[in-house]
Amino acid sequence: MRSCKTNPQLIALIDNLKAKSRDTTAAIWRDVALRLEKPKRNWAEANLSKLERYAKDGDTIVVPGKVLAAGTISKKITVAAYDFSDAAAKAIVAAGGKTLTIEELAEANPKGTGVRIMR
Repeated sequence: MRSCKTNPQLIALIDNLKAKSRDTTAAIWRDVALRLEKPKRNWAEANLSKLERYAKDGDTIVVPGKVLAAGTISKKITVAAYDFSDAAAKAIVAAGGKTLTIEELAEANPKGTGVRIMR
């Protein structure tokens, strides 16, 4: 499955997430790694409206794909994703939330407690 990925940063991220999952027995990081191994056309794309609808204030959300700017957001949430559109990242921060890379979230929360996957 790995032979189709050519981006060295993505390959390193997938390997790091799998290693973190083995080290901490946190299944969430393996799940995210397996989702990132899929073809890019099958990756998650979450709009701000989806985050607004399904997340609660204070939630930590991981999006194994890209966060897009369609819709609005008013909740203070922490969102980790492989990529953000510029407008989406600005809107999350403007609402009092925080944006992280998936790797930053995995380092900050190795056990993955309280982290929800949005697809």
